[in-house]
Amino acid sequence: MTGTKDLRLPALRRFAFAITLLNVLGHTVLGFEQSWAAPLVGIATAYAAEIGLELVAAWQQARRPRFLARGHGLTGAVDFLLSAHITGLAVSMLLYTGERLAPVAFAAAVAIGSKYIFRAPAAAPAAPAGIGGSRHFLNPSNFGITLTLLVFSYVGITQPYMFTEKLNPTGAWVLPAVLVCAGTFLNGRFTHKLPLVAGWVGGFVLQALVRWWLFGNLPLGSLMPLTGVSLLLFTFYMVTDPATTPVPAARQVAFGAAVAAVYGVLLASHVVFTPFFALTLVAMGRGALLWALAWRRATAAAGAVGAAATVGTVGTAGKAGAVGPAPQPAAASHQVAAGQQVAASQQVAASQQVSAGQRVMEAAAGR
Repeated sequence: MTGTKDLRLPALRRFAFAITLLNVLGHTVLGFEQSWAAPLVGIATAYAAEIGLELVAAWQQARRPRFLARGHGLTGAVDFLLSAHITGLAVSMLLYTGERLAPVAFAAAVAIGSKYIFRAPAAAPAAPAGIGGSRHFLNPSNFGITLTLLVFSYVGITQPYMFTEKLNPTGAWVLPAVLVCAGTFLNGRFTHKLPLVAGWVGGFVLQALVRWWLFGNLPLGSLMPLTGVSLLLFTFYMVTDPATTPVPAARQVAFGAAVAAVYGVLLASHVVFTPFFALTLVAMGRGALLWALAWRRATAAAGAVGAAATVGTVGTAGKAGAVGPAPQPAAASHQVAAGQQVAASQQVAASQQVSAGQRVMEAAAGR
């Protein structure tokens, strides 16, 4: 939006630094049990996938790759890879694969690929559009983790104790407090996703109470996972992804509450790895809704053009059949012409949004 500073890039830079620091501390101080090769493989795979798919998209759209944009130089290339850097470290940190590295590479590649394949027309002019006027709707890291857990039966999630295993009791309290404070600042100052955090946390408490009422689950036991480091990272750094969540505050609350509701249903159905599956399902539902709204806008624009054309035809026929030409009032004729122009422009814009999203999906899927 004109006159409004875009804070997404500063947020990405700070988050990339924070997750890099957390990985280094995790392997040296905290107690991560993954090998040092895991984050390196995750980053390398994410970089390669991001650059390769961007080259394909740029070729298909006859434009320069974003990491080679004029006037940005090395800084622009580094900024372009920030998202891939975060994704590669996130999947290697949150997945526990033992000594196996193939699942880490698979997760990173799937995560980056989902950004180019699963896209929807940009919902609002104020929202930052992505490739070809569309944007991805699946959280890349979360989707990569979800599909990896489904494909590789021997892969699990990094257990919460690994984040504090080598810390003394004071450190075990300090680390979650730092994560909460840093996450609150990041989401309040840069991403403006605190309403989503409130919706998720409030919904989490509500689903715990509902499961207590329906199934007799201990309420404190149902609430305790939210205090673990893994779910704190999910709360402040995963579910709040700016590119794949709503912008208006009310919709943010609804999105967070929906993730919590699906979480409760899956948990009651004895589904493991529940937060990641819940977020993927809600994000897919939002993507389907974005496509439905785009189709509705295109249909409405086509109907408006048809109605305007009918009005113009009737007016011309009436003039031809009259003994003397009865001039229309100037205001009425201007209204008809303006209505035709607006309707035509709406139809063109809507059709371009839908076709652009389809072209990008086709290009990333096979071209």
